[in-house]
Formats: sequence, C-alpha cells, structure tokens
Amino acid sequence: MLLTWLYVPGDRPDRFAKAVGSGADAVILDLEDAVVAGRKAYARSAVAEFVGEAHRVPVQVRVNELAGPDLAADLDAVVGAPGLAGLRLPKVDSPEALLAVANRLSAAGARAAGRYTGPPLHPLVESAAGVEAAYAIARAHPAVASIGLGEADLRSDLGVADDDGLLWARGRIVVAARAASLPPPAMSVHPHVADLDGLAASCVAGRRLGFVGRAAIHPRQLPVIVEAFRPADDEVSRARELLDAVAEAQTRDSGTAVLPDGRFADRAMVAAAERTVALAERYA
Repeated sequence: MLLTWLYVPGDRPDRFAKAVGSGADAVILDLEDAVVAGRKAYARSAVAEFVGEAHRVPVQVRVNELAGPDLAADLDAVVGAPGLAGLRLPKVDSPEALLAVANRLSAAGARAAGRYTGPPLHPLVESAAGVEAAYAIARAHPAVASIGLGEADLRSDLGVADDDGLLWARGRIVVAARAASLPPPAMSVHPHVADLDGLAASCVAGRRLGFVGRAAIHPRQLPVIVEAFRPADDEVSRARELLDAVAEAQTRDSGTAVLPDGRFADRAMVAAAERTVALAERYA
C-alpha cells in the first residue's frame, strides 16, 4: 500500500527523474491541467519518452479529459510503454465514459474473449454527476484499480469554498471504494505548497474519514503526508494484538477471536489491522 503520489507537469521533463528520486511512492506525470494547450504535444512526447523505460517507482500518467480532443493521442503515446504503471482518468462522470476508454485499450480480439490488455485505470471524480455515480464508476470495469476525487474542479462545480463543503463527497468516495472492494482512496492534492501545517491538519481530517495517503504537488509535502498517515505505535500494537488473537483462534479451530478487552474480532477489523501492520512495516 502506498501513501504518496507526486504530480509533475508533463512539459517539465527536467523534473521527471528528480520526482522518481524524491521519496514519493509513485509519480504522476500530468498531461492535463498542469499543461497549457500550446504545450500539449511537447508534454506528450516528453512523457512518452520517459515511460519508454521502467523506473524504480511506479509512474502513472494523467491523460487529458475523456471527452476532449487530446485523449486519443495521449493513449496512443503511452499505452504499452514498459514504464507505464497506470492511467489517471480525469473528470469521469459516468461508468459509460470509463468503459469507452477501457474498450479502446483492449484489442478487438481480446475484448471478444473478455480479456483486458491495457494498464490499470484510476478514475478521478471531479463533478456532482461523478460523485453521484461514484460506485458505478468504481465497479465499471475490472481494470479500475482505485477511485479518487479531483477536488479543485469539484469545488467549482459545487460552489463551495472550504473543506466543509466537500465532507459529503469525500465520505461518498470512501464508501464507493470500499463497496467496490477497491483500496481506500488517497486524498486530493493540497494546493497551498507553503502551508504545511494546513496540509497536516487536512490529512488528519481525511484520515478520520477513511482516506489513506495523499497526492502531492511538491516534494516538501511528502514527509508531512507520510507522518499524518503512518500508523502510530499504539495503533500498530493494537493491530498486532488483534491479529495474534485471530491466529490463536484458528489454531483452536474456533471461528471466534476474542480480544483481551472482551471485543470480538470481525472480518472488517482484521482487514484494517492487516493494513495497519503493512503500513507500519513499509514506513518503519
């Protein structure tokens, strides 16, 4: 499980290798909002060259919006490259829009056989319509590997100015991901690069809602995100205690595990404990 994703403008190839070495768990090369119209072709070429070889951290590409004129060229440039770990799909409003992309990424023969041959897909919901369709989008195709919010555009669409106006949408995306058996969503970027205290507070609030990890737009944000989402020692101790109780119950051929405080351990608690231990071990 990852905690940090670093966005890099697709027209800044001088930053690509630095991003890979920044300590981020994954890098997202952005062909969409970070690149002005006149530099789209240059960015596409630079990104295609970079993902032409594999890198030591996963590299995803955020393509241009699905209904726009640049999508086809974006897909043709990067899909199939050895260094492409996944596609970020912006402004996904419906499952049909996502399915159209997934179908395009599979050859006709593979589609006919029910096989998908493209990269993992990571749809971003950025409108009221997308929020309403979040679960359907999350379940639209087996290639969907995560779902997240694009909060800048969502704020504009909803006409809200602060995080309070996004609480329902954030909760909705967390529930949609869980209901679709996807990983917990990562938070959208915190746009104020110098406001590290605000970033930390926002991460804490997001973690309470069920988010795990966050995208960043500057390397200085990465350690703040990790600190906010890395499990504390007492959380790890409780998680290990729960998993030990479950293991002990299994040795007794018992379907019931009881914790020292008298609580019964259910499957949801076990999954959360396993995630906590995995995060603790990864970010020790």
